Amino acid sequence: MLARDVAQIGRFQDVARVHSPDHINFLHRRMPQNGIVQLDHDTTLSPGSWEAAMRAVGGACQAVEEVMAGKVKNAFSLSRPPGHHAESKRAMGFCLFNNAAVAARYAQDHFGAERVAIVDFDVHHGNGTQEIFWEDASVMYASTHQGQLFPGTGDKNEEGAHGSIVNAPLSYGDGGEVFKEAMQEKLLPRLKAFSPDLLIISAGFDAHMRDPMGGLKLTELDFAWATSQLMEVADTCCAGRVVSLLEGGYDLEGLARSAAAHVMTLMNH
Repeated sequence: MLARDVAQIGRFQDVARVHSPDHINFLHRRMPQNGIVQLDHDTTLSPGSWEAAMRAVGGACQAVEEVMAGKVKNAFSLSRPPGHHAESKRAMGFCLFNNAAVAARYAQDHFGAERVAIVDFDVHHGNGTQEIFWEDASVMYASTHQGQLFPGTGDKNEEGAHGSIVNAPLSYGDGGEVFKEAMQEKLLPRLKAFSPDLLIISAGFDAHMRDPMGGLKLTELDFAWATSQLMEVADTCCAGRVVSLLEGGYDLEGLARSAAAHVMTLMNH
């Protein structure tokens, strides 16, 4: 057996912590040798999709390993496809596997993390992450997003079976001031109270004012501010342990500027 095949089996097991075997096998069977396979209106498969998805999962797990082992204080995995729309049994919204959910379970199973928090500031709500952890009190999912936008979930009343889900929907046209208010009044206090052993950021940058996929008006300075605030909470709760994973962002200039501001804040904190 090739080393590459062994690595794929390991990642299959990592993915299977949050996705059903039927879902994983379905995607593997549908992968084309050439051309494109359409799963839904938004989600397609190409000959390279399986390797790309596995590498995205692997990058998330590697980031957890580096941070939880104390080799680095924080890490950012720059990979696609994104993950936060992928539910336990369904791919959707450009997402095949839920990288953040896999990373959270990896931290719990390999490093004994009792509580993991996932904070998501993508313009779209992470319905997949919410669905996967709806019944799980050990993982907190907190999201700011544009309400009434794809996928239509993320109402403020959606709190999970144990109250460990926090949604702060924003409105079309909202900018940095409203975003900061939602973070300060709704997400950050709940994050502090949850006191995670690891903080994972679903870092989507499609809430940037340049991005065509949403209607929020954030700038790269807003993302830098949010990153700094989250890191301050991590400093008090979990020795600064932060793993950040790229989600959305579809205007190349807005994405580049926002990701750079995010990473610089991680590096300089």
